[in-house]
Amino acid sequence: MEARILVAEDDRKQADLICRYLEREGYSVAVVHDGRAAIEAARQRRPDLLVLDVMMPRVDGLDVCRVLRAESDVPIIMLTARSTEDDMLLGLDLGADDYLTKPYSPRELVARVRTVLRRTRKAGNGATNTDGPYRVGDLEVDPVRHEVRLNGATIETTPAEFRILAALIAEPGRAFSRAQLLTEAFGFDHYALDRTVDVHVMNLRRKIEKKAAQPQYLLTVYGVGYKMAEDLGGDDAA
Repeated sequence: MEARILVAEDDRKQADLICRYLEREGYSVAVVHDGRAAIEAARQRRPDLLVLDVMMPRVDGLDVCRVLRAESDVPIIMLTARSTEDDMLLGLDLGADDYLTKPYSPRELVARVRTVLRRTRKAGNGATNTDGPYRVGDLEVDPVRHEVRLNGATIETTPAEFRILAALIAEPGRAFSRAQLLTEAFGFDHYALDRTVDVHVMNLRRKIEKKAAQPQYLLTVYGVGYKMAEDLGGDDAA
């Protein structure tokens, strides 16, 4: 079944270019030109992925991301002319799965779309880490159901957060570098900064730790990256 892509871009020439490249790949593409229309179209069409420009009239892309992320886990790739690190991290902090700065190659965008969709479908089909669910303490990650539970309560995560958490909990005690976790989250040699992973881990800690500043599950391995705790009774939380 062809994937349904929603493109929200106020620059009509740029939107048409994106549409042509995506349609060449066999995707079904719908285009809107402002943030309010993006929210309405996402709710009505239920796309498989949203390509979202940040600078749009009526409602900007960051607010669109904030609204939609509270309602669904639709994968979101953000496009922006803002190239500072803080802007990139803000988009990821709001739940975007990937981030491209302008100018960019349409071919690169298509590659990102393809990769995000492939990983999302794998997770949805239970094609990754199917030996789960995995448990550490009161935390459970079920790759087949694509669910995270803490003390039996469901925890909402973005697709990228889920993939990072699933990779870590599948091998408790193993130290993963940030580069390895980027590969787990995005599936290829990603341009993103190491701080991209830091943002996802920070968001996960807010959701699953009693005190995000004193994590028991997601531990920092200084000079390396992160690992999942093996023994919650230990004193190696950082």
